[in-house]
Amino acid sequence: MSYADKVFIENCNDILTNGFWDTDYNVRPKWSDGSPAHTIKRFGIINRYDLSKEFPLLTLRKINYRAAIDEILWIWQKKSNNISDLNSRIWDAWADENGSIGKAYGYQLGVKHKYAEGMFDQVDRILFDLKHNPLSRRIISNLYNHHDLHDMALYPCAYSMTFNVVGNKLNAILNQRSQDMLVANNWNVCQYAALIHMFSQVSGLEVGELVHVIADAHIYDRHIPIVKEIIEREPFDAPKFEIDKDIDDFYKFTVGSFNVDNYRYHALDKKIPVAE
Repeated sequence: MSYADKVFIENCNDILTNGFWDTDYNVRPKWSDGSPAHTIKRFGIINRYDLSKEFPLLTLRKINYRAAIDEILWIWQKKSNNISDLNSRIWDAWADENGSIGKAYGYQLGVKHKYAEGMFDQVDRILFDLKHNPLSRRIISNLYNHHDLHDMALYPCAYSMTFNVVGNKLNAILNQRSQDMLVANNWNVCQYAALIHMFSQVSGLEVGELVHVIADAHIYDRHIPIVKEIIEREPFDAPKFEIDKDIDDFYKFTVGSFNVDNYRYHALDKKIPVAE
């Protein structure tokens, strides 16, 4: 069994058994037909994934890991806020007539700030510290800047990473304010796991743990039958994650730099509705 499957099953069972329904409240999200998209949720879920043991990819259903990695490169490498730089259509609903999602995600990572060593954006500062100050307890990114929220099409969901080196292993905490468990949970996990692999490799480090902290972990009302079906399946073993070992510059990674070998998964023969 993939460890990611085990975590997903446990999280979903916890939410369905012990969660809080918001059906008595007015909620912002809507379904495409205009109906309110209500959820059942748990507050403060924390999951740990040891990336040195296996890559956390679901087998209970197929995850398009290449599209997930493409999005993380769009945000962290291209530092883009324009959907023309993204190969999937997942951000189309949030883009304006120019294809921009405003001052969100990649835009925030690309803003330069002054340090004693010079001007760095958030990504380059992290890479600098991992190489030159690996024992620093200040290696942090933050996308949730209040002074720019009014210019964002969507407030960041996954909003901060805290990197911490223990021995020769790179660990990280991903903080997420909100998580649609069915649509986005393992998508976020596998893409940030890939980011840790990339940062480790170019910094001369080994991969350690990804700790995923979710403030509001929820399942939408129309997703419950799908979730119940998925978590009753028999998981497969985790696939083998492969990364191009010749790359020593973060900005040279592409989607083609990655592969998962022997990825077995269950098919999902229905479309997942997405609340907006």
